Amino acid sequence: RYRSWKIKEMPQNAAVIIYMMDVSGSMGDEQKEIVRTEAFWIDTWLRSQYKKLETRYIVHDAAAKEVDRETFYHLKESGGTKISTAYQLCSELIRKDYNPVEWNIYPFHFSDGDNWGSEDTKRCMELLHDDLFPRVNVFCYGQVKSAYGSGQFKKDLDDRFPKNEQLLTSEIRDKDSIPDSIKDFLGTGK
Repeated sequence: RYRSWKIKEMPQNAAVIIYMMDVSGSMGDEQKEIVRTEAFWIDTWLRSQYKKLETRYIVHDAAAKEVDRETFYHLKESGGTKISTAYQLCSELIRKDYNPVEWNIYPFHFSDGDNWGSEDTKRCMELLHDDLFPRVNVFCYGQVKSAYGSGQFKKDLDDRFPKNEQLLTSEIRDKDSIPDSIKDFLGTGK
């Protein structure tokens, strides 16, 4: 008698980060730079955690579109804000390309909290609850302080999902707040 063993390969989980950024008129250059800096450090940390990491980029004002990394980091736009368009596009990307059984999915949305009215905010809450939360590891919303944005959206999220462990929100007052915001998002280990 002798023993033999088979090496069992464990599947490596892959991860995708889906960055969404408000590029509307109320998001000034300073706010966009804060988002880009924070996204860079989040990306750097997650790349150290996963062998396979994909990154997708969505920008939105009144409409959302997927862009490449270069465009995400350099685009200057203006116009109104309709957040639901970004959440809808994010949901479509996940459904099409990322099976939650095979992927760890991390959407990050950055905005100044200004949105086109309560109907669009209601649509955002539906998309989060019905489409995104069931498919993602955690959904992160970072609100960048702006002289022009209302800041209402973070309040709406916190009120609608007060104890939802799949939603992490962070207020980013200025560049000095970036490390604390990253800890808010990545400190949970999800």
